[in-house]
Amino acid sequence: MSTSVEIETDEDCAISLDSLTMLYPTKSGVPVRALDDVSLKVRDGEFLSIVGPSGCGKSTLLRIIMGLSRQTSGHVRFGATSSTHHNQLGMVFQQPLLLPWRTVLKNLMVSPDLHGKRDDNTRARATELLRMLGLEEFAGRYPNELSGGMQQRVGIGRALMHDPRILLMDEPFGALDAMTRDQMGLDLLDIWDHDRKTVLFVTHSIPEAVLLADRVVVMTPRPGRLADVVDVPLPRPRRLENINTPEFGEVVMRIRKLLDSEHSAH
Repeated sequence: MSTSVEIETDEDCAISLDSLTMLYPTKSGVPVRALDDVSLKVRDGEFLSIVGPSGCGKSTLLRIIMGLSRQTSGHVRFGATSSTHHNQLGMVFQQPLLLPWRTVLKNLMVSPDLHGKRDDNTRARATELLRMLGLEEFAGRYPNELSGGMQQRVGIGRALMHDPRILLMDEPFGALDAMTRDQMGLDLLDIWDHDRKTVLFVTHSIPEAVLLADRVVVMTPRPGRLADVVDVPLPRPRRLENINTPEFGEVVMRIRKLLDSEHSAH
């Protein structure tokens, strides 16, 4: 198995990260270096997983791409440009962060309502997403009437509501039980296969990262750097049975060894 092949031009990329560094100020006056010289090219339509130890800057990386945090130095480019319109990006957080006073359907329509962009197609779009997510019969329910997995499905639907070109996902299944988590991963692949958006998926689970992704970015302990980018040579569509194949085990073991070696080095 080989590491990723470098993409030659930014036009071939959905996202290009160039020497990103992130420093956080502290009360002591000595800044914490969360990210250090991170460079990465993400292919258009690629499903990219990101793994690494806690505190290595995985979430910080997504927040910088989303525009929620500003890097200390370095550049983020979208294709050949240095910026992208906010509606080309969607983000799914670790918690679904649903509004408890809104129904499932109306939670999907939060962004159009906030920006005054609800039109005749908005409800149809929300209804179609609920169908894709298996939540159509729960459209009139409230968040406290849903399971954790169902709430996270609503969170995914909300991020997809404006049909973003790039979907950023920050450990979206971390709080779910193992069986629900497995099913959510497969459901996410079905949704991704519908129109092949570019996905950056942060997770602490190496098997989950491998099962979902085209490539897996492996990060070092803080300060977060790229240890390697590992190709996942598994055919699609993926199924849970893939985890029992030698090819799957080889990729998982390679990533574990990378993480172990980086941990030992620190």
